[in-house]
Amino acid sequence: MDQEKGALMNYTIAENATIGKDTTIGHYSVIEKDVTIGNNCLIGHHVVIHKGTLIGDNVRIDAFSVVGKKPMRAKRSIFKDEDLPSAIVGDDCLIGAHVVVYAGSTLSNNILIADGAAVREKVSVGEYTIIGRSATIENLTKIGRKCKLETNCYITAYSEIGDYCFIAPGVHTTNDNFLGRTKERFKHFKGVTVKRGGRIGGHATILPGKVIGEDAVVGAGSVVTRDVPARKTVVGSPAQITKDVPEVQLLENQDWD
Repeated sequence: MDQEKGALMNYTIAENATIGKDTTIGHYSVIEKDVTIGNNCLIGHHVVIHKGTLIGDNVRIDAFSVVGKKPMRAKRSIFKDEDLPSAIVGDDCLIGAHVVVYAGSTLSNNILIADGAAVREKVSVGEYTIIGRSATIENLTKIGRKCKLETNCYITAYSEIGDYCFIAPGVHTTNDNFLGRTKERFKHFKGVTVKRGGRIGGHATILPGKVIGEDAVVGAGSVVTRDVPARKTVVGSPAQITKDVPEVQLLENQDWD
């Protein structure tokens, strides 16, 4: 572990934490017990890495971020306290400032999480995915590889986003048609599903349990109240099919992997 020559060692590292070669720890950071940090990592100032977290090689974590945080439970929460596995951050990930990554989450290699974003417990994120500024990924959600989830989008709990999906700024997804009323709602909680290559325009709202088909497009500002078929474009409130997705825009016709 390297530090600037002559700098004060004003950080806290548990005795049994493992810090890799050429890794730098910023001022006032806290590395708890049983943490493993790989080689050539850059841990910024005031970063907290909680017990048992596993961090790969060549990872950058900027100032005031927290990795491996345990969730808090309100007295009336439907979720109960439980033991969660350690957070895992893969190789070559970039985590911005003021990011919170919860315990029980798994980040694959080469992920970028921008400033102020939150990734809740029991979330998995595929390689090369980008999570934008102040985006929120709620618990029990799976995000595929090479996705773009842009600024201020909200992915509700129990959702699944496939590979190569595009979620524009301000998109809101929902999982409770009962809006917090009646015990019946507990039987029907369901997030959204966006199939491979699905794209959702800015400030669209997707209602609980709805499926956006492969290579489908949801227009900006739309309210999706029913499933969207593959390769169709929907717009409006409620969203209606207007046309097929142009062939030139389909994943199979792109010149990138």
